[in-house]
Amino acid sequence: MRRLTRKKALTLVKELDAFPKVPESYVESTASGGTVSLIAFTVMAVLAFLEFFVYRNTWMKYEYEVDKDFSSKLKINVDITVAMRCQYIGADVLDLAETMVASDGLKYEPVNFELSPQQRLWQMTLLHIQERLRVEHSLQDLLFKAAIKGSPPAQTQGEDSSTSLSACRIHGHLYVNKVAGNFHITVGKSIPHPRGHAHLAALVSHDSFNFSHRIDHLSFGEAIPGIISPLDGTEKVSADSNHMFQYFITIVPTKLNTYKVSAETHQYSVTEQERVINHAAGSHGVSGIFMKYDISSLMVKVTETHMPLWQFLIRLCGIIGGIFSTTGMIHSLVGFLVDVICCRFQMGIYKPLNKTPPDVQENSGNSETLLPTEN
Repeated sequence: MRRLTRKKALTLVKELDAFPKVPESYVESTASGGTVSLIAFTVMAVLAFLEFFVYRNTWMKYEYEVDKDFSSKLKINVDITVAMRCQYIGADVLDLAETMVASDGLKYEPVNFELSPQQRLWQMTLLHIQERLRVEHSLQDLLFKAAIKGSPPAQTQGEDSSTSLSACRIHGHLYVNKVAGNFHITVGKSIPHPRGHAHLAALVSHDSFNFSHRIDHLSFGEAIPGIISPLDGTEKVSADSNHMFQYFITIVPTKLNTYKVSAETHQYSVTEQERVINHAAGSHGVSGIFMKYDISSLMVKVTETHMPLWQFLIRLCGIIGGIFSTTGMIHSLVGFLVDVICCRFQMGIYKPLNKTPPDVQENSGNSETLLPTEN
């Protein structure tokens, strides 16, 4: 009974076989089939090799969510060179709540405004990268994955004394509230005021005003490799002493998670405007450099993603099965067309018509035509 049950089970399994085997005695190997198989194997190997490179590649995935962190402080990283002496200018931050932030974290360093050849080359390279980033947005993904980190060449003062240095480098960092604010550099040192703040600009002559500046670096949040800020390398030269430069900045909280870097920082976009202060012509204002920033309520999550292994295996099976099926159909179609053409030739459809046989021509030549005779 058990043997009969096993035989029935095996018979049932054999009937369910979706891949019947053909005996080798019924299989015929041809040169055309071998050629097609060789081509198919070559194409499969090439496509599988390329698919492996796709599997190893990564891409950046962007997601958006509401930024719920409103109690932490925002770090402002500053490195700006102004073409005025350090004793004539002051920098501070005034936020939307009319709260003045102490600028203790900023350092004032007398320098030359002109750059050395190495520094100029660094600046031109940075500007070229900025230009390409505006055109090719995918370049930022490459910077994220590569985590490129670099710093400009150090400024060398040489033997110049501090009295001969006509520019001032303001660099350092500030911690401000996560609300809109205004970071500005203008004439005179800032002093606290009950209604805000003020700058002691009365003792500075208008002839010494020169707000030509160069922004070597301006960023918000923790400085991480792979992010180049839009204002890095910007240089503005003013021919007029009373000049106002305005930068309107929108800060976007960013959470970056790649295979090399995992951190929270901030990116920003910027628009700029500049004008000459001329009260007689109706252009009012204060000479200086003003950076008005606002913080977006949305957070961007940038994650480096990778193709999962199961998806790679499915794509690989699709390549192999698709090529097998396609080459099989092409081989069958070509074989069918060849058989049809060969059969037509064998049936004589394309054979030329034969002329009269030679023996018939000889008989017709030897025959005499009988003519009727007259009596």
